[in-house]
Amino acid sequence: MSDRLRVLLVEPYCSGSHRAWAEGYARHSRHHVEVVAHHGSFWKWRMQGAALTLAHDIRASVAERGRPDVLLVSDMVHLPALLGLAGDALAGVPVVLYLHENQLTYPLPPGETRDLTYAVTNWLSMAAADEVWCNSAYHRDELLDELPRLLKHFPDHSHLPHLDAVAARCRVEPVGVDLDRLGRPAEPDLAAPPLVLWNQRWEYDKDPAALFRALGALAGAGHDFRVALCGETFAQQPAGFAEGIARLGDRVVHAGFAPEADYVALLRRAEVVLSTARHEFFGVAVVEAMGAGALPVLPRRLSYPELVPAEHHGTCLYDDPDGLVARLAWALTHRAEAAAVAREVARAVARFAWPVVAGSYDRGMARVARV
Repeated sequence: MSDRLRVLLVEPYCSGSHRAWAEGYARHSRHHVEVVAHHGSFWKWRMQGAALTLAHDIRASVAERGRPDVLLVSDMVHLPALLGLAGDALAGVPVVLYLHENQLTYPLPPGETRDLTYAVTNWLSMAAADEVWCNSAYHRDELLDELPRLLKHFPDHSHLPHLDAVAARCRVEPVGVDLDRLGRPAEPDLAAPPLVLWNQRWEYDKDPAALFRALGALAGAGHDFRVALCGETFAQQPAGFAEGIARLGDRVVHAGFAPEADYVALLRRAEVVLSTARHEFFGVAVVEAMGAGALPVLPRRLSYPELVPAEHHGTCLYDDPDGLVARLAWALTHRAEAAAVAREVARAVARFAWPVVAGSYDRGMARVARV
């Protein structure tokens, strides 16, 4: 077998961060990575039905270019269905399942109950894979802690005896982030008010209400700052978003989705990146801002403690709303000191740059292919 493997990457939901992951690995891998994908919409239908149409595309690829050495699939794939429908085209090909998220511990919108169909699909895919890669240790540990409770729901032929073997195949492999496009972290312009960046999806699980409470407290205390609110937006915004923006008034220099050039400019201008999230399996947007030189102010939970060097946890991580406001106030009033910490953090998150991460993935592909 050649040192350069053929990897077939299958992504049924190829938009946003899933698309950046697929294309980023294909671009930076030393192996030949071919992406077979569907557009990122209708996620429930993708998990239920995409295996059939993806299998058709995989058969065409194998007929033209030969069988891959490794199959790499995302969590949106119903892996047992795909392997069955692709038949001989994938017979004997080892499989890596990459979990960006999972449908067992992903927080639900208010008023919704969990449909365990999709959690079971994730579980069956984990059981079918040769290796399961989680994007953070937090994600892996939370999922493995919750799986026994899922598997106890069912009346007989328990899957619990299979859990230890699946857990032993779980590894942590972070998402790669395109940090090269950001350039070197810029020095803060101390003559201008500091910019606080919130670059999260405009959805309930990012807790925008906590964001506006903290920014309102800073404004009420007389701190001079500006705010950029960017990230993916949706037709239905979380309650209170418009009102929160209105209360901040002309402090808001950007609100809404930012095109790439504008987004990079905001990343480079920001002195602080803020998160109030109730859910984060990894945190690509926060890593981007940290790589550009923003001081992170993040909850001391979820995946965030893995992103920030331990020596800066006291400065960057908060436990409660008062701690959030206190760390923001310190960053706004100690800008030179905050910038020095931010530069150290930027150097530390270089480990998430695609050239580094792709090398780790490549070694994983060779291990799974046994070459």
